[in-house]
Amino acid sequence: MRIGKQDQAFTAIATSDAESITVRGHDLCDDLIGKIGFSDYFWLLVIGEKPTEAQRGMLDACLVAIAEHGLVPSVQAARMTLAAGPDAWQGAMAAGLLGMGNVVAGSSEAAGRYLAELVAAAEGGDIESVVIDSLRQHKAKRMKVAGMGHPQHSGGDPRADRLLAIADQLGVSGTYINALRTLDKHAGTIIERPLPINVSGAIPACMLDAGWPLEALKAVPLLARTAGLSAHLYEESLRSIGFIMSHKADLAISYDGKPPRKHAAE
Repeated sequence: MRIGKQDQAFTAIATSDAESITVRGHDLCDDLIGKIGFSDYFWLLVIGEKPTEAQRGMLDACLVAIAEHGLVPSVQAARMTLAAGPDAWQGAMAAGLLGMGNVVAGSSEAAGRYLAELVAAAEGGDIESVVIDSLRQHKAKRMKVAGMGHPQHSGGDPRADRLLAIADQLGVSGTYINALRTLDKHAGTIIERPLPINVSGAIPACMLDAGWPLEALKAVPLLARTAGLSAHLYEESLRSIGFIMSHKADLAISYDGKPPRKHAAE
């Protein structure tokens, strides 16, 4: 992406005049409101075309799979922010979304880019040799394999298994899922520890094979987690645990810095 002055000052997403609002070539009031589901609308907004039934089904499945994941750091940040500022839902929501980096939730983007690199390197040929070579490089450099492994589900991430099964059922499975399954075939042996496909690997493989653009991958977990954060913020507004979490964190962490001067001198 080029930053700075642009030669073409256009957008193909939306426009409006005194009589109508147009979104991706559709009249918002006549063609979309009450006539299109939100997943279809999300796909239309991002890509410019309505999804097929299989694309909608795959998107829905991925959104449901990643929307809620318990009291992960991004959720804790959101709830503690709301506890400190009960009138600022937008700030609390932003805190939660800003906490979605390359370790939690945002890891789908990294896995998607890794799969895309593998597919590009294979150039439609032998993906297996490309995957094996890549895994050997990961082992030599002690790098994590994006989209593989889970600290809790060492025998296999059930969400990933379900998403891949749905992709098969919908006829979505293609080049990227094949690359992911090839990783799964060799990762444990080469890296020498259990490395099953995790949900952050399954989501980009499924979405890319469904026709979703690589550059917009992060939008999927961001949208999904917005729904989950909404639930947590609503619950936080009814029965707050934000300050309880803050207090527990304070008790759990021990100070190992320098003592005050007056104590050090004694």
